[in-house]
Amino acid sequence: MGLSLSLTRTLATATAREAWRAIFQHAWEICSPPVTPKAAPGEVTTRDRETAALDLFLAAAGWDLWKEFNASAPTTAETLASWWAGRNSGRAVLILDGLSLREVPWLLKEAEKRGYKLHASYATASELPGETSSFARALGFAGRAALENNGAGSSHRLKKARTETLGIPWADAAKVIDTKPDWVLWHHWPDNRVHDLAAAGQGLERLTVEVAKELTSDDFWSLVDRMCTGRRLVITSDHGYAATGLFADAPDDQARFLKEVFKSGRFAYGERDESPWVPPVQLELMTKHGITQFALGRRKWKSQGGYPTLTHGGLTVLEVASPFIELSRTE
Repeated sequence: MGLSLSLTRTLATATAREAWRAIFQHAWEICSPPVTPKAAPGEVTTRDRETAALDLFLAAAGWDLWKEFNASAPTTAETLASWWAGRNSGRAVLILDGLSLREVPWLLKEAEKRGYKLHASYATASELPGETSSFARALGFAGRAALENNGAGSSHRLKKARTETLGIPWADAAKVIDTKPDWVLWHHWPDNRVHDLAAAGQGLERLTVEVAKELTSDDFWSLVDRMCTGRRLVITSDHGYAATGLFADAPDDQARFLKEVFKSGRFAYGERDESPWVPPVQLELMTKHGITQFALGRRKWKSQGGYPTLTHGGLTVLEVASPFIELSRTE
């Protein structure tokens, strides 16, 4: 399915800020409607393919918008820091590493089903590159590991927060949350599973089945309940991911170029020769972390060991969009 005429006109004529707002809103509208566990593997794949129209526009007619991404897209880090600063106490943040817009339906449906009050739900932008360390530094943390055992110090942007990072089961994670009024918990799921399931023959379908099970489980919502006790909670992520197993193979000459620059990844630091193609297959952008090369659009290429079927760090919408969901308990 292509883009509507009205959306195409908006993206072609609007300011970069307006265009990115429209892109994220459209992706949210595609990905967020309810889905049943039985239909999820096929439906999530269908929705992923629907967002391909946005990626095609951004890799062809609208690729200059990526150059405005840092300055124009509403970043998760800035939105979260502003939200935190706007509340004096009773704040909690659950960062689910690598959570994408694909997982939003489960969070929204279960929150309603279990009686939570939904205060806000929309998409925000990752840092570039869309990696854990980029997001951590944007919040003033040295890295994700710095949050372990309340070790983040006081120089970060989420002032007075007790911090933790872990990858243990939800029920065990819930036991870690004490009565301190301000909490930040960075959990390693689902990014750990994104990488576990990136081998050929696995990928999005298997991950979707696992996601449905985890995000509808009583154990997960026991953690949410614990974090919402006496606090307003934001559930968000550091970045999304690309289902690269659904991407098209690049032509041979482009594939050779992309493999040379990125190997099996989606970004690379440092200056490189520009690609000779217009529209380009790679973009060089100045980010907060220096000059960085990015794979542009839905392309994959053969590489040693096989190109991963799930990964992140490149320039597609579902790699750079994160959910931002604000909840509280209703008594």
